[in-house]
Amino acid sequence: GRFDLAAGGISVTPERRARADFGPPMLTDGKTPVARCADRGRFVTLEEINLPGVRVIVNPGGTNERFTREKITRATIVLHPDNRSIFQEIIAGRADVMMTDGIEVRLQTRRYPELAGTMAEPFTRAGKAILLSPGSELTARVDAWLVQPVNRGQIAERLERALASGK
Repeated sequence: GRFDLAAGGISVTPERRARADFGPPMLTDGKTPVARCADRGRFVTLEEINLPGVRVIVNPGGTNERFTREKITRATIVLHPDNRSIFQEIIAGRADVMMTDGIEVRLQTRRYPELAGTMAEPFTRAGKAILLSPGSELTARVDAWLVQPVNRGQIAERLERALASGK
């Protein structure tokens, strides 16, 4: 009861669905590595990332951290609490790679030309949706507001325009 809704890259997971409601998924995405352009070919597979000496940076508390902790057992995991500066850590060489959602990789590589995605297809797949307080009357309103624009491709078009602008 401390919130009505949350929006912005929220992965629909079984654990979250058990505790909250979701609007319709606006896109399907998954965990994808991002690294410095010079290291693009170095971090293509989990086996290449999960090696001693590799520093995998992650923001704590969400699906990025869960995926990283499940898959990375040999590389060093670096927790970085500030989402606004996490990509500068890779650029500065204080971390080597990050696993995050493909949509974020696309946005950040436009913002920072020093960065590159290292894979065409993500390791995972999950819907991204608005998260709503369980049993909220807003759920039906969000559904009514988004179902048609999602089905018509309007949300995807707007997202592509926003990504193209790099903002």
